[in-house]
Amino acid sequence: MRLYNLMKSRFGFLNWWPGDTEDEIFIGAILTQQTTWSNVEKAISNLKGSQALSVSTLSSMEAAEIEKLVKPSGYYRQKANRLRSLSSTIISEHGSLDGLLGLSPKALRETLLKMKGIGPETADSIMLYAAGKPSFVIDAYTKRIMHRVFGTPPGIDYGSLKAVFESSLPRKLALYKDFHAQFVELGKRYCKTKPACGGCPAAPLCQYANHGFSVSSSAAKPQNAKKRASQ
Repeated sequence: MRLYNLMKSRFGFLNWWPGDTEDEIFIGAILTQQTTWSNVEKAISNLKGSQALSVSTLSSMEAAEIEKLVKPSGYYRQKANRLRSLSSTIISEHGSLDGLLGLSPKALRETLLKMKGIGPETADSIMLYAAGKPSFVIDAYTKRIMHRVFGTPPGIDYGSLKAVFESSLPRKLALYKDFHAQFVELGKRYCKTKPACGGCPAAPLCQYANHGFSVSSSAAKPQNAKKRASQ
């Protein structure tokens, strides 16, 4: 927990994910794929302005209509088709988004991962922020920070790193949400592709900041990964 506490002491509690409804969070999780959040906000604003920010509405819209609204998010044809298809599936198989999100955590994750266009990161984001079920999200920021700070292998697979966090942290919804948000904030401000280590709150723990390099995957010891995540 030390890493989390260092980040939180700098950034404070981060009220992430932005979204007023489960529908907005679900739709945002699809739109944020392969783009920045600022672009997603523009698309969300368009959908909201057209009263189309709901799964039930999107399920009955033509893809061409959705394309115009989500264009700022990039890959808009793909995302429009994906939103329409996912929304239609949810309505036909679960009756509503609430019906889907009300499944047990295991059933919900399995169901989401079977849907075309939803991978592990998107599924866990939907579970954590829309459904309110503790499921730790692993994103590019998390992988990069864990590699530089603790030397976890840069190519570690999603499930393995997720298991490290979930086996070492208290299973608390607020903690999972804020820990992920702290990683995002640290990644945007300091632990960028080209790191800006000066003033980084994680520096006291960071192997990269203190030694000018990150531990290679061969040097990282898997048996210590659980301990690192809890720091």
